[in-house]
Amino acid sequence: MLGYYWCCDVTVYDWLERYIVHLYDLKNASPLTMQAYRNDILQFLELEGDSEEALKATDHQTLRRFLAELRNKGYSRSTIARKLSATRSFLFFLQQESFVNGAKWSTVARPKQEKKLPRFLYYHEVSALLEAPDGSTALGLRDRTMLELLYSSGLRISELVKLDIHSIQLEDRLVKVYGKGRKERIVPIGTIAAGLVRDYMKNARPELETREKEGRQFRELFLNKWGKPIGDRGFRDNFRKYIRRVSHKIGITPHSLRHSFATHMLDAGADIRVVQELLGHVSLSTTQVYTHVSRERLSEVYRSTFPRR
Repeated sequence: MLGYYWCCDVTVYDWLERYIVHLYDLKNASPLTMQAYRNDILQFLELEGDSEEALKATDHQTLRRFLAELRNKGYSRSTIARKLSATRSFLFFLQQESFVNGAKWSTVARPKQEKKLPRFLYYHEVSALLEAPDGSTALGLRDRTMLELLYSSGLRISELVKLDIHSIQLEDRLVKVYGKGRKERIVPIGTIAAGLVRDYMKNARPELETREKEGRQFRELFLNKWGKPIGDRGFRDNFRKYIRRVSHKIGITPHSLRHSFATHMLDAGADIRVVQELLGHVSLSTTQVYTHVSRERLSEVYRSTFPRR
């Protein structure tokens, strides 16, 4: 508890930073989650007032007004729901710390969510994408390895770029991953992915290491063209370059390979709880969306092939 901070002047923004620390220390929130929560709460404070008096006067009517303002600004339902969740969580934290009095924040309903199925690629499209990079160059081999590993394991992009040189056990074809909430899980990978990682480590990574002008060495597995760890943005830029060559589908992102991995596993008969474990989902309901994707795919194939349609 943070009660001892009452001995000095504390601003609303001080409380916000303490809440972010609370997310990190007690809830194992990821850096991306903490930044998203900070931005959402800052927007609430900017719209509804950032003074102590305004915050203490917050009630369910304040939150409803906040939601109306977000709708007027054109935010999607999912974004509005996330901003409401972050703000309400912050207010409950302040109530716990006796900074604000209790109010009926939970009575403010979340916007009804739009049901969107994940965008995925068919297997032949995935195959074309994985073969798009030129494996005869160091950067091309790196990109091909990253794409193959992403599809083979169902990793998130943030998990992929954070892998270090000791994350992969090539003999056992296993990858140690630290996912959301810094939770560790072990994920198997295919023989092709393992072979590419071995080839990359032997032939491409040493060349990329020599490009680091200051001679620094990094533990991260994948390096950029300057010999430094490749980041989320760098990989996304490369992905866009390759996906344009093989697919004209709208809205395909690196995360679509994760969706494709899950969909193809379920199509092939994998148990949904196994897929849940591989993806690192806390809730089975998060994984169940891919069963809807599979049914949608079956309907699509039926409609396009049955002669009496």
